[in-house]
Amino acid sequence: MNTPRLSHADLLQLKRWNTPTIYNGWEQITKRDASAAGFNLEETRDFMPQMGPMVGYAVTVVFEPSKSEHPEKNPRAWSEYREYVASVPGPKIVIVQDLDKPRVIGAFWGEVNSNIHRALGCVGTIIDGAIRDVDEMTNAGFKALARRLCVGHAFSCPVSWGSEVEVFGRKVQPGQLIHADKHGFLAVPSEDEPRLLEAARFMDANECETLIPAARDSAGKSSAEVLAAINAAGQKFGENARAKFGRKGEW
Repeated sequence: MNTPRLSHADLLQLKRWNTPTIYNGWEQITKRDASAAGFNLEETRDFMPQMGPMVGYAVTVVFEPSKSEHPEKNPRAWSEYREYVASVPGPKIVIVQDLDKPRVIGAFWGEVNSNIHRALGCVGTIIDGAIRDVDEMTNAGFKALARRLCVGHAFSCPVSWGSEVEVFGRKVQPGQLIHADKHGFLAVPSEDEPRLLEAARFMDANECETLIPAARDSAGKSSAEVLAAINAAGQKFGENARAKFGRKGEW
């Protein structure tokens, strides 16, 4: 990564908000296309929504559980892959590309693998495939965004790791900051990391100080009065955003 990694305290603060709130801050600071970059383009499913958001840096792996030749070609693949995971500072989120997509043949994740990765500093996974042992994964404190559940693991074996992967229509680089919850995930470009927390905090406060109170303070008011208050709040919301970031942000 070209920019300094965020402190653990900053990561904990990022975890206090849902992923849409983090996106609201990110879109104000990024030079990327905020309508197409960063977030998943296909639907994800959060199998542990009660655990709230997860935040960490991406470690990446590719597998193809339909092919028996992979474990035959490299009997040490699992141990070599775990050495890679262990070498990366945490907290980490494992981003798994399933080459069998759109088929679902086997699960990379279950009770054992989740406990192992938790011991290696990983807090969860985003896998464009299946998981199993969902209750046991939850008990291990290992969060998962996946496409579905399945029964078996088939020939699950790491094929390659530590390189770019594509999951749910989004390419993810090793080391990218990931924020994920039941809404989906955001893979933060490295150049946007330093200002992300401040931007998310500002935009959350901006909403709470303008549009939200204007919309909720409607008791006893006519529709015209409510609309006038919301329009004024929307203008103030945009002014605040422009003053802070120099970008359009009207409602």
